[in-house]
Amino acid sequence: MAKFYDRLTTELQDFIKAQHIFFVATAPKDGRVNLSPKGMNALRVIDAAEIVYLDLTGSGNETAAHLLENPRITIMLCSFTEKPLILRLYGRGEVIHPRDALWQEYLSLFPAIAGTRQIFRIKIESVQTSCGFAVPFYEFRSDRQVLKEWAEQKGEEGIYEYWQNKNQQSIDGLPTGLL
Repeated sequence: MAKFYDRLTTELQDFIKAQHIFFVATAPKDGRVNLSPKGMNALRVIDAAEIVYLDLTGSGNETAAHLLENPRITIMLCSFTEKPLILRLYGRGEVIHPRDALWQEYLSLFPAIAGTRQIFRIKIESVQTSCGFAVPFYEFRSDRQVLKEWAEQKGEEGIYEYWQNKNQQSIDGLPTGLL
C-alpha cells in the first residue's frame, strides 16, 4: 500500500544513500516525457526537503530544457536487494550551472568527475513509498567507466565543443540554458 509523506524521514534518507541507481522523469508543457537512469554516486540528500544530483555530459540535455519550462520533476529509487521498496520524490527542480553562485557549494558534495555538466536541485513537495514486491533482485557489481573515460579523453575543450553541438536544445527543440 502506498504511503505519502511531506518530507523525507531519516529512514528514507538512509535508503537513498544506499542506492546505486535512480531514475529522473521530467516533461515539457508539450513534447516528449523524459525518463533517465542515473548512477555514479551522483545523488545527495541535503535535508528532509531537498536533494541534488550531479549531471554528467550525455547525448541529450532533456532535464535541463524541461525544467526551464516546467519545473516539475520526479525522482524514483527502487530496492533491488533486501527489503522491497519503491520511493518516489515529487518536487520542483532547478538547474545550477558552473556560472551560478551556488555551483561551488553543491559541487563540493561530489567527487570530481570529468564531463560534469550541471547540478539539479530538487525541492521536495511530496514523498511516496510503495511496496516494490514485483521489482526483481539485482546485484550491484560496479559503475560503468565508459562515460568517465570518454569525457577524460575529450578533455575540457572537447566537452565544451560537444555541449555547443549536442546539448543546446532538447529533442523537441527547447533551449537547455547550458551555455
